Parts: sequence; structure tokens; C-alpha cells
Amino acid sequence: MGLTMAQKILAKGAGRESVTPGEIVEVAVDLVMTNDVTAPLSIAEFKKTGLKSVFDPKKVVFVPDHFVPAKDIKAAGMAKIMREFAHEQGTLYFEIGRAGIEHVVLPENGLTRPGDIIIGADSHTCTYGAFNAFSTGMGSTDIAAAMALGTTWVRVPDTIKFVYTGTLPPDIGGKDLILHTIGKIGVDGALNSVMEFTGPVIDALPMDDRIAMCNMAIEAGGDTGIFPFDDITKGFLDQVTDGNYTPFASDPDATYSRIVEIDVTNLKPVVALPHLPSNVHDADSVGTDPIDQVVIGSCTNGRLSDLRAAAEVMRGHQVHPMVRCIVIPGSQKVAREAAKEGLDEIFMDAGAVFSTSTCGPCLGGYMGVLAKGERCVSTTNRNFRGRMGHRESDVILTGPRVAAASAILGHVGTPAMVESKAPVA
Repeated sequence: MGLTMAQKILAKGAGRESVTPGEIVEVAVDLVMTNDVTAPLSIAEFKKTGLKSVFDPKKVVFVPDHFVPAKDIKAAGMAKIMREFAHEQGTLYFEIGRAGIEHVVLPENGLTRPGDIIIGADSHTCTYGAFNAFSTGMGSTDIAAAMALGTTWVRVPDTIKFVYTGTLPPDIGGKDLILHTIGKIGVDGALNSVMEFTGPVIDALPMDDRIAMCNMAIEAGGDTGIFPFDDITKGFLDQVTDGNYTPFASDPDATYSRIVEIDVTNLKPVVALPHLPSNVHDADSVGTDPIDQVVIGSCTNGRLSDLRAAAEVMRGHQVHPMVRCIVIPGSQKVAREAAKEGLDEIFMDAGAVFSTSTCGPCLGGYMGVLAKGERCVSTTNRNFRGRMGHRESDVILTGPRVAAASAILGHVGTPAMVESKAPVA
């Protein structure tokens, strides 16, 4: 019986020829990652083992990105614990000013390789499946054990195969595809499964869009998402790695728990209304209720192509006077490249904030916390009640084009709606 690519990666990690969905296996990990929120607990648990050093400093990475630059004294203390431990152990460490959001920084630095098993104390660690890796989020204590042993246990998940066919409309990106998919199957539609993304549409999908799709696999309940390795993957990795990796492909006779086929031909830009990522509607059909804030960034849509897409919509226009718009590049590299292209000036000329990299607003940490009754259109990945601030605030998820258009219009809208507005001279 054939295996899926996820099963093959886990079998490799377990030192076996094959694994079966449902069984629990111990696997060697290729990378263990944590951040300023989850690291302090992991470090405390690691120290309880009595060990003096992590299993391999080159395979343990710390990225301060949630509450830094430190928003308050508590945040400063958490980052300090992580910083000192990382320096003491000699692990990989990405300080602010030279880094950014973990799920942007790791791929930029060639740390997310095909065939790898990557675990992280962050639920959106599933992002790295875009590079043909098996990656998933775990709790801080599991991360502590992996830092000590270099192994972890995994229940081998079922795999659901998603096949995207048809012709992708020009204004539809990876965020629209994954929101549409979650709207179709629900927030538990891939529970404890691998979401394997395939089909002719996927074959032509740019890397950043693939990353956005895998990033949100957890929002459908999935353990992870994963893409096949192809020339697009290789093209990205050729820029950041030495090519020392082993891709895996699913066998033609691999067994899937379910196959979901999606024709994308007639898709429109979409939004997920409060308070679930599955509450998906066409962006041009949700009315004109006013919004208070727009956030463009995060580990989902903070890459250069996302900022380019938003800037293309925003160029020559002004953010609505009743809206504050916050643009957050996903990393220092993205910020630098955006500046070279003049994207930062487009945003600031339009009246938006162009910030340093941070996860801050996505989880209601800082740099964009919502007050009671406020509504935000955001390119982040979660819109649970109270996610971005007050429990009686609303988060509306979407891609960068709709977010930029909404900032200009003052309500949820599309680039087509903006085109009817006269540009600013």
C-alpha cells in the first residue's frame, strides 16, 4: 500500500519503512522552534531535566516576535529569559532588527527544508509544510523534551487530499483559497489530519501563497498542511539553502481519508466574518458597515508579495479618515525590500502606519489592540472572539488586496470598488 508524503517523512524520522495512521511513533526532529511567549516555560521545563545543554544547538531556534520590541516590563522579562538561554546554549537566535516574525524568518534563512520534521511552540508552525516538510505546533513542555532529547512522539495523522482545479481568477490569492476551503469544510473539517494541497492550480501557485495556505491549516483543525516539492519550491530554496535536503512525494496508490475537489474558476475575493475562520463570504456581499482599523501583515500575509498587492491597491488613494491602517512587514528583510521598492512611501502617503515586524496585533498584544465595539479588517489568521482586543470587538479576515481596499473605503470592499474612486493627485 502506498504512503502519503507526510507518512514518508514521519517514517524517515522514526527510522522505519512505513507508518500507519493512528499509531504513535517516536521521531527524530530536524528543528525545534519557540518564541518569546512560549520559550520561558519550555526553558523552565528543560532545566528540570538537569541537563546542561540542548541536544543540538544548530537544531534549536529562538525567535522573539510576539511582544517585542518589549511592550511592557513583563514582556521584557520573558524576552530576556529566552535571549540569555539562547546565548548560553549557543542556539540559533534571531534578535529584532535582524529578524522578524518566526514563520517568515525561518524560511528566509533556509531553515525549513523538504523532508524535515519541524516542531514549534506556536500553533502556526504548520506553515513550513509549504516547503514539503512535516511541521506542527506543540506545547511548551513537549518542546522542552524535544530540546533535551532531539526526539518527540507523534500520532500519525490521516491525510486529506485537496485537489484544486479550474482557472484561478487574477485577483484570487492563497488566502482566498484557504479561507474558501475552511468555509467549505469547517473549522474541524481537517481535525487531527494532514491537509495535502494538490492539483493544477496548486502546481502554478507562487510560494508566498502556498505559505499562506499552510499557515492556516490549523484553522481547519489540521495537524499541518503540506505541498508537493516542485520547481517553484526549488526556486525558492535555491536562494537560501545549499540544496542539501530530501523531498518526498505521495505514492499514486496512497490512501487518503477523504478527497476534496475544489474548482476555483468562479471564486471571488472572500472575507471570514466574526467569529470563526469558517464564516466565509464574498467580500462584495457583506454590506458597508463601517470599520475602525485595518491590519496588513502577520505570519500569514506579511511577505513582500503581500505588501506589493496591498500597495498596488492603495497607490494614489487615501486611507478613509475614520480608519487607522497598520502595515507590518513580516521581517527586517521584507521591510528593507519593501523600502527599496518604495512601498513604504505608498503606505505612508496614503496615511497608513509602516511598522517594525511583530506579531503584536494578531493576538491582541500591542500595536493595534481593539477597543469595545471596534471592527478590524485583517490579513491575520484568527478572528475568534476577543482575539485582537476587547471581547466585544470584531476581526474580519481577508487577503491583502481586500484589506487595502477596505482601508480606503472605510468598510469591507474589493479593489474593484476602489477603482471607481478618484485617485489623489
